[in-house]
Amino acid sequence: MLTQTTSRVLEPSDLDAALAVLDREPVANAFVTARVQVAGLDPWRLGGEMWGWYEGGVLTSLCYAGANLVPICATPRAVRAFADRARRAGRRCSSIVGPADATRALWRLLEPQWGPAREVRTHQPLMVTDRMPDAVAPDPYVRRVRKGELERVMPACVAMFTEEVGVSPLAGDGGLLYQARVAELVGAGRSFARFDADGKVVFKAEIGAATGRACQIQGVWVAPEHRGKGVAAPGMASVLRYALTEIAPVVSLYVNDFNTPARRTYEKVGFQEVGAFMSVLF
Repeated sequence: MLTQTTSRVLEPSDLDAALAVLDREPVANAFVTARVQVAGLDPWRLGGEMWGWYEGGVLTSLCYAGANLVPICATPRAVRAFADRARRAGRRCSSIVGPADATRALWRLLEPQWGPAREVRTHQPLMVTDRMPDAVAPDPYVRRVRKGELERVMPACVAMFTEEVGVSPLAGDGGLLYQARVAELVGAGRSFARFDADGKVVFKAEIGAATGRACQIQGVWVAPEHRGKGVAAPGMASVLRYALTEIAPVVSLYVNDFNTPARRTYEKVGFQEVGAFMSVLF
């Protein structure tokens, strides 16, 4: 038994303790919680290690170290321990992302060795809602993407990712991992779109993370020729209806603070800011 203040890589037997930490902030931690609920703590299935920070033998903070480095309920002492471990391991992630305060502190410690970053987004409002909007009717043409429609939705997914992140998801492995992720969401019934008469995507979004307590909408995109025409809010209302009725009682998302049109759309549909994330992109 750990009776001291220390950090270590968690093992499958630590699952219940890790879930208890994740459950303290179900909205902010939805992305990691969803992965852990499916894969457990085995690094091969999880796609990375879960680091734990103990205070007096009690697990109090976590850090997911996979394609993303994600501090979870991380106290200042935990952040320092996670930064030390990350420096020793070397950078393997494509981004650091998480609650703004802990992520900012983690990046401050890692930047001398890992910097410069390609981009740092210091304030990304975390927004939530638990009800349908009164003033926005769902778009009746937004529906689940069918399994045979993967090729129709992929160009929109690639365009959204490239606009959002600044690099194409097709770089590196030719897009194999990204296509597999999109196919996974389509197969799970968590990819939604409106198609025009020619079969092209007008609007799309995914429910990227889902637990019993919260889910997270991601990948919201409107085709450039349809922007400014009132497509986004009804589309979001449709996805929100699916999310609230079939997945979780609370729906969240996070958005870049400089994306004023998106923030206005989310506010129109009833999302309210409850916190902030920060992302460091490499």
